[in-house]
Amino acid sequence: MRPPAPAEPGAQALELRGLVKRFGATVAVAGLDLTIPAGSFYGMVGPNGAGKTTTLSMATGLLTPDAGTVLVHGIDLWRRPVEAAPLLGVLPDGLRLFDRLTGPELISYAGLLRGMDRDVLATRRDDLVEALDLRGAGSTLVADYSAGMTKKVALACALVHAPRLLVLDEPFEAVDPVSGAAIRGILQQFVAAGGTVVLSSHVMALVERVCDHVAVVAGGRVLAAGPLDEVRADRDLEERFVELLGGSAQARELTWLRPSSG
Repeated sequence: MRPPAPAEPGAQALELRGLVKRFGATVAVAGLDLTIPAGSFYGMVGPNGAGKTTTLSMATGLLTPDAGTVLVHGIDLWRRPVEAAPLLGVLPDGLRLFDRLTGPELISYAGLLRGMDRDVLATRRDDLVEALDLRGAGSTLVADYSAGMTKKVALACALVHAPRLLVLDEPFEAVDPVSGAAIRGILQQFVAAGGTVVLSSHVMALVERVCDHVAVVAGGRVLAAGPLDEVRADRDLEERFVELLGGSAQARELTWLRPSSG
């Protein structure tokens, strides 16, 4: 698979400016601003209902913003989608796949939808099947895949056209450790080759392990963003996360929740 073009110093892979999204009376995203440097491995963390999925959906063309701008490597996604789309690889949360296809068939279909040359597509498909350890499921329908295999084949579909920016919503949810390690390896190689990864996750330890930048989102706004070490400020990310959200890391004692001694 052709690696992404190396990032130019100071280049931005994704810029979100003043994003707003309302669902009736509920404001899911409230004027969110975020700049993601090219070549970074960027984590987005936040509580349930923080607006992470809504933000990433608007950032990838899956949901129309009520206001704001999305720039993908300087190209306005919503004004020039035909130019911006080839730069993006997307793994949405709760992705629905054409699961009556086998894994290799699904990867091929994703490439054909992108207008790829069939010979180039076949080579990349085989490379991805090998790299993501999907060889043993080559004749199995995606409907019969495990959660981990489903995530891996969906990632392959997002990678097959060699994007410059990957946006992944909860890519490790319900994934076993072996599959998770394979996915992490592929993403780290992608970033090392010059690509940019943006992922959302509830798992702070995972974000600390793989990401070099992080944004903490709550109430549809960014509370803190930047290099990981700057955001966590000499503590672990979970402690900093709780502090930013104004909560307490100490669990409330339930004095009645004790086994009976009788």
